[in-house]
Amino acid sequence: MSTESFVTFAYGSNMPTARLRERCPSARTIGIAELSGHELRWHKRSRDGSGKCDIAASAAANGSVLGVLYEIAAHEKRALDRAEGLGAGYEEIEVEVLCGGSPITAKAYRATDTDPALRPYTWYRALVIAGAREHGLPASYIARLASVPADEDQDRTRHDEHMALIGGVRA
Repeated sequence: MSTESFVTFAYGSNMPTARLRERCPSARTIGIAELSGHELRWHKRSRDGSGKCDIAASAAANGSVLGVLYEIAAHEKRALDRAEGLGAGYEEIEVEVLCGGSPITAKAYRATDTDPALRPYTWYRALVIAGAREHGLPASYIARLASVPADEDQDRTRHDEHMALIGGVRA
């Protein structure tokens, strides 16, 4: 990695390569990563009224979140910040993750506006699952993602646009 790029830890709907490259065309996959001491929650308040993914500190001894590390050109950082809602529901943090057994420092987005009653839309959950499958995350982790309760988005256009990114596969 050079000063002309940065590494980000994608753990939600940015895991699918097509989704992230839609926002940051230079995105290059580094590999699967694990963030220890955290758990995945779906409680970030979205503008569309649904819940989005968040990494929350966990007291559980085996708490961890799996995701994908991407290297992205520095000039695309603002596009990613805008897509992630930096300053409007998410803050940027640095995390240390394990990738291939080695520690790597990466940027990540953590929710600042949460509501534990929120649920994701089915298309959002499907994007997260598609990314997990694409990158070969463990079947047990994918099963946990698939078990998260989700609601149908009443905006069918938005639903269809997001599902098109993963070939319309339902999850």
